[in-house]
Amino acid sequence: MRAIVKRELKAYFISPIGYACIAILLALYGYYFYQVMMLRSSYYIQSVYSTMFIWSMMVIPIITMRSFSEEIRNRTDQALLTAPVGVTSIVVGKFLAAVAVFAIALLGSLIPAVVIGLHSSLSWAHIFGNILGTLLYGAGMIAVGIYISSLTQSQIVAAISTFGVSIILMVVNQLNGLVTDENVTKVINWISFDTRFQPFTKGILNIPSIVFFLSVAAVFIFLTARKLESKRWS
Repeated sequence: MRAIVKRELKAYFISPIGYACIAILLALYGYYFYQVMMLRSSYYIQSVYSTMFIWSMMVIPIITMRSFSEEIRNRTDQALLTAPVGVTSIVVGKFLAAVAVFAIALLGSLIPAVVIGLHSSLSWAHIFGNILGTLLYGAGMIAVGIYISSLTQSQIVAAISTFGVSIILMVVNQLNGLVTDENVTKVINWISFDTRFQPFTKGILNIPSIVFFLSVAAVFIFLTARKLESKRWS
């Protein structure tokens, strides 16, 4: 699995995808932190992370679109499937590499936060809560994106489909206003990524939400592995 992670990370940074995704997110973080400094109040840092959360979810489909679609299109998936490594290790390796690219950008946002923190008092619980929540939410969406990528050879289709799923999961809790059944409302709240994410924005380490996001990632890693297993035997 370590070889797969190294292979994927190398692929991200040989092509411009890794650099572009990280550069876009860091540039946006820099822009919004610049606005905070112009306002001369660290109070607005919370709004930086709430705004950047949406941008982060828009970048994830770009990170995951090539995971398996490129392999299928270039017909290198057969060589990968016949390699002396389990399909689960292949999927987990690709997943960890994509999460690493996403995490680099998130951790990069700490640089301007630390600089501002040298001259003012910051709520680090809120900052780290937002970063952890976004990383966990992102890990779940990355697993979904990798699964979608395994279903098509078109990177564009994979990216658009992942983006569509991301939007649906972000707004699903808004369906509560259209539903009168209490049991349906509970189900919507349970599957809502946004509802699970909100405690982190308040600096709360919510264990059930952590378990939820990790479980979503595990389920879609499993589904992707089963998809590859069926290709291996066919």
